[in-house]
Amino acid sequence: MTGVGRIERYVVGYLLLGVLTWLAVISSVVILIQFVELTGQVGTRADVGADSILGLTLLRVPSLIQILLPFCFLFGGISAFVGLNRRSELVAMRAAGISAWRFILPSAIAAFVLGVVAVGAVNPLAAMLNARFEAERARMMANYLGNRPEDIWLRQGDDTSQIVIHAKARDTRRGAVSLRGVSLFIYEKNDAGTPVFRRRLEAGEATLMPGFWRLKDVREATAGDSSIRSDSLSIRSTLDSEAAMESLASPEAIAFWRLPKAIELTEQAGFSASGYRLRLHQLLATPLLFAAMSILAAAFSLRLARLGGLAGLAGAGVALGFVMFFFNQFAGALAKADIIPLFAAAWAPAVVALLAGVTLLCYTEDG
Repeated sequence: MTGVGRIERYVVGYLLLGVLTWLAVISSVVILIQFVELTGQVGTRADVGADSILGLTLLRVPSLIQILLPFCFLFGGISAFVGLNRRSELVAMRAAGISAWRFILPSAIAAFVLGVVAVGAVNPLAAMLNARFEAERARMMANYLGNRPEDIWLRQGDDTSQIVIHAKARDTRRGAVSLRGVSLFIYEKNDAGTPVFRRRLEAGEATLMPGFWRLKDVREATAGDSSIRSDSLSIRSTLDSEAAMESLASPEAIAFWRLPKAIELTEQAGFSASGYRLRLHQLLATPLLFAAMSILAAAFSLRLARLGGLAGLAGAGVALGFVMFFFNQFAGALAKADIIPLFAAAWAPAVVALLAGVTLLCYTEDG
């Protein structure tokens, strides 16, 4: 058992080395492409140096690498198992009576654990850096944008009321959200739960504080009454600074741990939270997808080198990885269009990849 344990640790270590190698390769390519893209976007429009663009690139890269991590496990696994096969180490293991399942299963478990780490730790960090990237890029290009910024729309609500917020501009400072040229449309729910318009507030500035909006230079208008002016006014809010910015962001820009709260606030405000729910299920399926990619990598690499065709099988594994990537994107698009259930769209790619890998392994190993 001690010998088998050492063999399993050796194979897992070799797999992780391959994953890290491909992670470095893919990260380098992503950094280069993103640097060139940002140079075209920012460098030609704002007076910024290459160091500023590189810093902006490094803020953006983690969120992009998250999308490509399954390829790291697939390519890294294929390179690791093919290397072991060409050196006849896998042949020696199997000649010693060790089933391929004995060293593939620990590799899949290691990939699953790394998937949990990626979702629980890497994803929140990437989301935070992506938010800083958006803020920094907007700051660099603030005085060079030829088009007028788009208006801001927010919505908050609870069991008794809903508020639709429209602003002409926004900025963040000291962690607070500040809006300019603000209109608030306040609705109260009747006994049937239908929102009924009650009043409208116009404010020169609105700053989101903990638990309330602080309005300045306010004009309040109620149906059938004359308007009332005041220097300042406070309105209760169900949003915090992070939630307010998340409502303006795509689901991919929200950290995993914040998604349940974003779903709750979005549904309270009367919006559809299908995009956030899809993203949540996709992240939950990520560890299984990593494990499936590890099993697929082994399945396409166990053919004996002396029988030939190993390079072709490895190439087929790489091609299948790209097919799975596009299948994942296609399933997500169908779910967003309400053609297939969100749960199926998020979990189908991981389950299909896992079943494909296990089936091929059963055919290769057990005949």
